[in-house]
Amino acid sequence: MLYPIILAGGVGTRLWPSSRSALPKQFVNFSLSEESLFAATLNRLSGVEELGAATVVCNSEHRFLVAEQLNQFRDKANSILLEPVGRNTAPAIAIAALRAQQQDLDASLLVLPADHVIEDVASFQSAVSAALQLSKDGKLVTFGIVPGSPETGYGYIQRGKAHASGIAFEVARFVEKPDLATAESYLSEGGYFWNSGMFLFSAATYLDELEKLAPDIHAACSAAFEKLEVDADFIRIPHDEFAACRSESIDYAVMEKTSLAGMVPLDAGWSDLGAWDAVWGHAQKDEQGNAVSGDVISIATRNSYLQAQSRLLAVLGLDNTVVVETPDAVLVAAKDQVQKVKDLVSQMQVLGRKEKDHHALVYRPWGSFESLAQGVGYQVKHIVVNPGAAISLQRHQHRSEHWTVVKGSALIHCDDKEFTLQENESTFIPLGSKHRLSNPGESAVEIIEVQVGDYLGEDDIERFEDLYGR
Repeated sequence: MLYPIILAGGVGTRLWPSSRSALPKQFVNFSLSEESLFAATLNRLSGVEELGAATVVCNSEHRFLVAEQLNQFRDKANSILLEPVGRNTAPAIAIAALRAQQQDLDASLLVLPADHVIEDVASFQSAVSAALQLSKDGKLVTFGIVPGSPETGYGYIQRGKAHASGIAFEVARFVEKPDLATAESYLSEGGYFWNSGMFLFSAATYLDELEKLAPDIHAACSAAFEKLEVDADFIRIPHDEFAACRSESIDYAVMEKTSLAGMVPLDAGWSDLGAWDAVWGHAQKDEQGNAVSGDVISIATRNSYLQAQSRLLAVLGLDNTVVVETPDAVLVAAKDQVQKVKDLVSQMQVLGRKEKDHHALVYRPWGSFESLAQGVGYQVKHIVVNPGAAISLQRHQHRSEHWTVVKGSALIHCDDKEFTLQENESTFIPLGSKHRLSNPGESAVEIIEVQVGDYLGEDDIERFEDLYGR
């Protein structure tokens, strides 16, 4: 059986402000489709033969984002592995491989990052079938992307001797990200492919090669695997054992050293959406070469990416430019400079800007909230609580709150009182009171919350009961 391993731990800083650490690019709906990159990764597996349920490996902080998006894929995914700290791909895949072997000693793994775009699903599935056959010969298979341009943002794979099947090759060597002249020479010479970061191999072969080539990683992951904690929705990797593991990619730890590397070429409209120019490249464009999303008016603008999320975006006289508007931030960048967006994010880190990590709209396991207005001593939020969900039983030391229901019916607990609020009804939550808002209904509850106090940070929460184990 072939088990997909979905690696969903990236952050995607070069796609700020749409992608932020609290809501990374793999969970974002870009203008390329109506689904997130994560959902698209799972959807393109439909029709692959010998397919078992997927395992998702993600950061513990994103566990509820994953769980929410997996609701539509319950027949395709049954495990969410939570990394307490990031240790790159080699350890993440090792834990997933050990888990797969626990269920099926003959398990094969299809390792897929959750943030890729693949336009030609049929070609992708054909490549997977070819790779599966190659893996049965004991190969660790990677997918080499047929290059369409001399990209300097990707590593390369040089093709080796052809496999007997005629549709796969040995790997002559892996090459680091080249400069432009070197990349151009690769395309001119031929036989070079972009390194996709996707793999297919048997769990046993990978673990054997990892033990031989990176025994410290194998030992640390084995120790962590022995102490996995399983609850209703998540499988938690223990912090101390996993943190002790060396951080290393599968490329450096195994693929560049093994004698078992094989490659299946893939020409399927692939991209890892590494920056905004890649998003522009995959988006539909108008006659002026502009990719436009949202409420946008443009004049004398060409070859640009224009995205408006919350208001009118008016653009005049730009060329080869990226403009991305969100409710709390706007990015304007030359298209040939977008790889440096990560440097802007680093500067925000130094300045302590909350926009680095969080959108104005913040998702929680019970729903979401959005800050509408804020000033000295007050903040106004729009809060949505999903059907059957509830915020934690909590209290605050620095603020009181006024709640007004604008949609639905809310069950309120405040100290020793419990009561229901209907639309256009309100209540006051005094400072220091234990309180909770629940939604026992079948449609979302929306409230406007006005906070008043001398400190309004999200860390002014003392929890007593929580449905989500926070």
